[in-house]
Amino acid sequence: MTTALPDLLRRVTDHATEYEARAASRPVSVAASTDVLRAALGGPLPAHGQDAAEVLDELVRGAEPGLLPSAAPGFFGFVMGGAHPVAVATEWLLSVWDQCAALHATSPAASVAEEVTAAWLVDLFGLPTTTSVGVTSGCATANLTGLAAARHRVFARHGWDVEAQGLVGAPVPRVLVSRACHATVLRALRLLGLAGQIRMIDTDDQGRMRLDAFARVLDDGDGPLIVCAQAGNVDTGAVDPLAEVCALTHARGGWVHLDAAFGMWAAASPRLRPRLAGLADADSWATDAHKWLNVPYDCGLAFCADPKAHRAALRTHAEYLTVAAPQHRDPVDWTPEMSRRARAVVLWTTLRHLGRDGVVDLVERCCALARRLAGRLAAADGMSVVNDVVLNQVLVRFDPEPDRSRAEVTAAVTAALQADGRAWASPTVADGEPALRFSVCNWQTGTDEVDTCADVVVELRARLRHPGALVLEEAP
Repeated sequence: MTTALPDLLRRVTDHATEYEARAASRPVSVAASTDVLRAALGGPLPAHGQDAAEVLDELVRGAEPGLLPSAAPGFFGFVMGGAHPVAVATEWLLSVWDQCAALHATSPAASVAEEVTAAWLVDLFGLPTTTSVGVTSGCATANLTGLAAARHRVFARHGWDVEAQGLVGAPVPRVLVSRACHATVLRALRLLGLAGQIRMIDTDDQGRMRLDAFARVLDDGDGPLIVCAQAGNVDTGAVDPLAEVCALTHARGGWVHLDAAFGMWAAASPRLRPRLAGLADADSWATDAHKWLNVPYDCGLAFCADPKAHRAALRTHAEYLTVAAPQHRDPVDWTPEMSRRARAVVLWTTLRHLGRDGVVDLVERCCALARRLAGRLAAADGMSVVNDVVLNQVLVRFDPEPDRSRAEVTAAVTAALQADGRAWASPTVADGEPALRFSVCNWQTGTDEVDTCADVVVELRARLRHPGALVLEEAP
């Protein structure tokens, strides 16, 4: 017997409601080992089908212990936000609607929602009004999209049609990239056939591109020029000198692409936008909505100040595809993806729910909480905050012990924190040294969660320094 969809949705609602009800008391850690999960979810594919309701029940029993509670307000790892209730509800509705958002013909509603949210976001970030937008699976694909448009335009300026002619025999490009860039930028350049032309630009101790190092290599060669800069370093939150980088690059006919996976959202705040001075001068931008906007995974955004280059690099055609009339939007023209869910509808409901003021409040509140966390940790013994807290990232380094290196201390505190269950953060290596990284970007996070996190880190650090101590330090 197959359970009908309405009954399944009610069952899923019950499971989801129970999961949410346990959220406040659930440890911010993973309960089950990989072996336990394999035993619960693995085995050979059954020869015969099983009732859908039973399958869902088994999934919940087997998978829930292996979930990382990344939506919890005490989760500070990996720059992951939570998910607004309205966004989660919209995702459920989208699954029932089951729309393919590739063409206007396959979902006029999704096409219009994307058109509307694109305009809202361009205005929210203060970008040129003619900027084009693509809704992607994440910032990795958004970086690929922006750099594909960059490749099209800079080669065209040198008389080369890269889409028609490929790269064999093409002018030799120059690709200047911040040494602190995200790995997805390098992967995008590799996929576009530009890896062999990358020149890495040195950065300062905050991960900002150094203008002196940039200027030294800017005039090495005269081929097509692409520059990749950052608005929001993944470890420190630092922002490159965007205005200067854009001015120098444009003076040489080049294109500036910004990886702004979370930092882009600071531009929504009039108070924080000066920290991203020059953002609107770039040629393309990539960011995530499933980070600071707090929509469910996955949702990214690609922006391009040159819509013709954007569309020329990405547009596809086949006889069976129904091309939209000029006044309509085919979403497939603006991203590499064709078969995709209607992510823009989730953006529409979330932005409509929050409004401009709600987005500004979310961003500014997270930055204030990051400063609070940094202040409490910086005042504690045995550790130091090593970044300027300009946005929502806090980077902590632990002092070595006589019998433990800094790397060993960091590894021990990180493992203890992730197992403890009261807060969660992730390790990194910044400027060649190990550190523990905290990202504040969940709409549910407040002072209680930040203070608890600080207290736990100080407690665990003290326990490592004085094993067996009964009275432990507290965060100031």
